Amino acid sequence: MIIKTESKQTTITKKVSLTGVGLHTGQEVTINFLPAEVNDGYKFRRLDLEGLPMINADANLVTNTQRGTCLEKNGVTIQTCEHVLAALVGLEIDNLIIELSTSEPPIMDGSSKYFIKALESAGIKQLEAFREVFVVKEVISYIDDKSGSEITIIPSDSYQITTMVDFGTKILGTQNATLQNLSNFKKEISDSRTFSFLHELESLLENGLIKGGDLNNAIVYVDKPISNQTMERLKKAFNKEAISVTSNGILDNLTLHHPNEAARHKLLDVIGDLSLAGMRIRGKVIANKPGHYVNTQFAKKISKIIKLERRNKVPSVDLTKTPVMDVNAIMDMLPHRPPFLFVDKVYELSPNHVIGCKNVTMNETFFQGHFPGSPVMPGVLIVEAMAQTGGILVLNTVPDPENYLTFFMKMDKVKFKQKVVPGDTLIFNCSLITPIRRGICHMQGYAYANGKLCAEAELMAQISKVK
Repeated sequence: MIIKTESKQTTITKKVSLTGVGLHTGQEVTINFLPAEVNDGYKFRRLDLEGLPMINADANLVTNTQRGTCLEKNGVTIQTCEHVLAALVGLEIDNLIIELSTSEPPIMDGSSKYFIKALESAGIKQLEAFREVFVVKEVISYIDDKSGSEITIIPSDSYQITTMVDFGTKILGTQNATLQNLSNFKKEISDSRTFSFLHELESLLENGLIKGGDLNNAIVYVDKPISNQTMERLKKAFNKEAISVTSNGILDNLTLHHPNEAARHKLLDVIGDLSLAGMRIRGKVIANKPGHYVNTQFAKKISKIIKLERRNKVPSVDLTKTPVMDVNAIMDMLPHRPPFLFVDKVYELSPNHVIGCKNVTMNETFFQGHFPGSPVMPGVLIVEAMAQTGGILVLNTVPDPENYLTFFMKMDKVKFKQKVVPGDTLIFNCSLITPIRRGICHMQGYAYANGKLCAEAELMAQISKVK
């Protein structure tokens, strides 16, 4: 279920930059973080390509997950985006433009820590729009039969993640990690670095897949004896005169930040990959043997559910219960009267949303002239009814609504989906897009009948006191 919260969307206050090396490309790269507008989400911009192409952080654009999450659109790619995205989610930044001078963000130390520091130095500011959240109401799962990986999300009051990983090696074995609240991401998860096993590292080096790797941005677990030949190859690859194996089975003298750092980094990856679903999530994620493939497939599944919810977001209204406002209370607030009053009852009314209804009967005066042989409610009157419902929302903010009139200022993105006929019950759901300022209300309205979306529109209105 998608809800509009009372918390504001966020972005950063100013541009901030980092430079480093791409893990897989080995290329020097500059990454710029720039403020973005309301509802922009996360967007990557390639500065090295003609036209400065932009790619949305969208699960449906994932093309490769072999050694990281790769996005591609019209031949333009963004590689290994998950660590940057995890930092944005961890800081609860909703809108950001990420500029890159090549296809891959810098690996830095293999975690999200340096991205967190840069973004915090830029400052985070609120925008004049409310944040939407996908609230999990039933269990959603994705299973990859080939790998045995599984991700499930269950209802919860907050966004929580638990990862359970089994690497099948004595050096690492089974590890778990849990994040109870995003506010703990910076302290508990953000510094957890990427890792690899020695047998994987040898294959990656042979295939030229980690040109930017060194022993400071990836933990290397030694899961097999190191031959002299392998040792020499590693020293050459990492430009080191000497490489050793510590007592805990890690190459060189790298110190773990956490005993379960591998599981925490997998959790970091899950957060970054699931951000590609395109909306904040409220639910508890349980990931068993997560990887970029299963993470992004799950993100695609959630993205599809969100799109369907947006298309058919029918409010759950019990028409038999006592309304918040009946028609008499509505007429005390609205100046409209029959036959131009198009709201019968209000079932929900909060500071940022309202749900009302109208019973459409054959006795409506407009049916006498609007296709009398095949009566259909005029679309403009559906929008008018929607606007009257929204008028209740804005008039509810003043102590003496009977002394105000509501005037249309603008209608945008108006769409009619289904016809409305006698016998239908229209349900209207209007919610604020931006907070009410100086009596001006900018809202999104939806009208439903028979469980289907009939019409939608962005509406702007202003209340004015009667002189």
